[in-house]
Order: sequence, then C-alpha cells, then structure tokens
Amino acid sequence: MTNDTAQPLSSAPARSARIALVGDRSPDVVSHSRIPLLLDALARRDRLVLDAYWIPSEDALADPGAVRGFDAVWVVPGSPYRSEAGVLSAIRTAREEGIPFLGTCGGFQHALLEYAREVCGLTRVAHAENDPDAEDFLVEPLACSLVGHEATVVVEAGSLAQSVMNAERSVERYFCAYGPTRHLDTLRAHGLRFSGHDEDGHVRIAELPGHPFFLATLFQPELAGDGSRPHPVVRAFARAAVEHAARAAVGQPA
Repeated sequence: MTNDTAQPLSSAPARSARIALVGDRSPDVVSHSRIPLLLDALARRDRLVLDAYWIPSEDALADPGAVRGFDAVWVVPGSPYRSEAGVLSAIRTAREEGIPFLGTCGGFQHALLEYAREVCGLTRVAHAENDPDAEDFLVEPLACSLVGHEATVVVEAGSLAQSVMNAERSVERYFCAYGPTRHLDTLRAHGLRFSGHDEDGHVRIAELPGHPFFLATLFQPELAGDGSRPHPVVRAFARAAVEHAARAAVGQPA
C-alpha cells in the first residue's frame, strides 16, 4: 500500500486483515495495478486495512496450504495462469475452510471449474484457454468478446450479490473473452447459485450459499471508477475479511 496523508473519512477504529491475492502479478494486467489503489481507499474511506500478499499460482501449487491462515482469498484476473492447478488448490482451500473468497474474471471462471471438478464430480471438464484440445469444456470463448466492454448485470433478489450491491441492475466493466457454457444445471443441482446474469440470461455472478462469503464475478469490480471509491463487491469482501480476522482473534470458528 502507498503512503497517504489524507484523513480517514470514517471515525471508526481501523480493522485489519490479511488477504491472499492469488495470481501471476503483471504490469500488463490493468486490475493488478488498480488493486493497491483500492486497498488505500478501503483504509482511508472505510477504515478497513487489508494487509495483502501476492501468491503466484505456481507457489499455490507447490504449497497446497499456501492460503491457509489468511483472512480472505482473492483470485485476481490475469489468466491463463502459469499453474491452473495452483489456482484451483487455493480456491478449494477457501471454499472448504470457510475463508472469505472473491474471484473476478479468471477467478470467476476457475471458481466454477474447481466446483465442477471437486464437488460435482465432473473431473474431465476443462477451460478452453488452458486446454484447447479437451473434449468437454466448462469455460469456452464467448460468442462476443467482452474485452474492454461495459454491460448490464441483472442481480437476483435475495442473493448475497443483491445484498452487497444493493441493486437489481448494474452496469459493470469486463475484460474477458471466456465464460461458462455447459454443465451449469449440474453446478446448480450441487448447491452453487448463479445470482447475476446479463440481459440475455448468461451467467455473470456465482455465489455459494452457506459459506461465510463466497462470491465470483465475470466482470471486474476492481475496474469501477478511478479506484478512489471501491466497488460494493470489493468493500463487502474487505468487510468479510476483517470479520474473519476478528473471529479468529477470539478463537471463534469461521
């Protein structure tokens, strides 16, 4: 985080948490340069101090417990990752151990892939960007690329996404060319909720009921605005992280 002498906009005591940013950091990925601005804004505006650590995908593969002990896990954009298996391992740890999770763009795609393989038993499904010769795809090229586009997202009432975004419709920014296409009914049947869609009904948000905080978006909330006012999804993720940290400090389960 950068130094900032501006006074906090909130008088509440600062609350802190450790978060893992899982992905292969690159100056060529716009969201990676935006995240430090968001962390500064969360600390300044909301008194939510996130001590962030980057975990490259290959490190997550080498150490299956790489994200264990963190208060939240954010699988950031930037696919194809150097290690698909490492990213999936980090997602699985967050899902199974009740660690607050956010997946955006590639993180959304891989959250669905992990769930399909590990929960639904669809062990052979693939991501076309990672394995273009596979026979069974869960994630494939979108009919119309969303790279650099904005589009409307329709949010389901009563969902985590709706409570976080406080809206039934929202215009969001994308930078992706891949999305989920098949097996979505199977994922639903095994408990995953698709709580946001585009105007044609294509899935744009997924969440996991019963988990403390598990939200994944095909759009990139980190690109909203100029970074000075974090998107509601990012703010909710930060709050979930500090709440997890507070519970851990007094020995309460996640």
